[in-house]
Amino acid sequence: MARPKDEVRIGVIGYGAMGKAHAYGYTAAPVIRRLPVNPKLAVMSGRNENAVAAASVAYGFESWTTDWRSIIERPDIDIVDICTPPGAHAEIVQAAASSGKAVFCEKPLSVSVASARAAVDAVKKNGVLNAIGFNYRRLPAVALMKQLVQNGEVGDVLLWRGIWLSDEFLDPTIPFDWRFDRQMGGTTIGDLGSHLVDMAEWMIGPVAEVSAQSATFIAQRSGPGGRGTVPVGIDDASSALIRFANGARGVMEVARTCARRPCDFTVEVNGTLGTLVFDYTRLNELQIGRVDDDALFYGRRTVRAEHPSHPYAGDWWAIGQGVGYGSSFVNFFADLLQAWPEGPWSPGLEDGLRVQVVCDAMERSVEERRWVTIGS
Repeated sequence: MARPKDEVRIGVIGYGAMGKAHAYGYTAAPVIRRLPVNPKLAVMSGRNENAVAAASVAYGFESWTTDWRSIIERPDIDIVDICTPPGAHAEIVQAAASSGKAVFCEKPLSVSVASARAAVDAVKKNGVLNAIGFNYRRLPAVALMKQLVQNGEVGDVLLWRGIWLSDEFLDPTIPFDWRFDRQMGGTTIGDLGSHLVDMAEWMIGPVAEVSAQSATFIAQRSGPGGRGTVPVGIDDASSALIRFANGARGVMEVARTCARRPCDFTVEVNGTLGTLVFDYTRLNELQIGRVDDDALFYGRRTVRAEHPSHPYAGDWWAIGQGVGYGSSFVNFFADLLQAWPEGPWSPGLEDGLRVQVVCDAMERSVEERRWVTIGS
């Protein structure tokens, strides 16, 4: 059968939680928004044959493979979507770009600045569309927050703070796996922190200088099959002071050892005219307090980011119904497919490299116990 002209065929590399989220995003995008093209889940890859076979059926793929390179070699694949552990990202990006495929890569872009830069060089050299998975930009309340900052609703920004807390690594009996391997899973700064750094620079502007601290509370994890122990190569918790190029100041904290914190993050902006607060536990809401508001209403008002005038909200449900985590991927992929094939796509891998540079500066600050200038 001839391939429909409006069909965009997608190969997803990785079948875990992110592979599932991306498959959902592509599937729901044309339901939520009228698009000029029709995404097709063509093939999914993974190392575990039984697991990837089951996932591919559950997520609606036409086929599966245990060899990711075979996806890149297929002439019918238009977009290579990378959902592997971060340590494998750069190699796959370079291979996909060399084959002329558009690339969507989950964050962080890589586990080092050098490999992240190699990935960016590859997509530039081959002129392929590319994007990095900072999906929280696409939540209506977060997008509204960015819009209000950009429009000057809180005046000149003085302070920014981002906090992301989870209990993912609190249990000391969790065995060692790739998440604790710095060369494969990256650090907590690079994982959770990359989202916060992206939102900080997207909303406020470039970070100029950082001073950070880190701690690893559980230094050893049990090895494969419970045999022996393996040293943990990453931080359990980190925090940083931030100086922005425009003079604003910031604070960031990330931790995966906070009891009964499943995935809690907040972003706050304080300006000369007001304050904005986003709390992920109430992800359809944005709090705003302005200095020119009537004193009778002193404090912060809650805006429900569900009105058709708010970013993305008009594509979704009636006011009052709200959206969830999955909508960030639906909105993201709808934006990318809307721009197919000319682009541009945003944020691109170059944005991912920039975030990698800032996170690397934080990690060097920890090691050297000093302020580190970005790019130094």
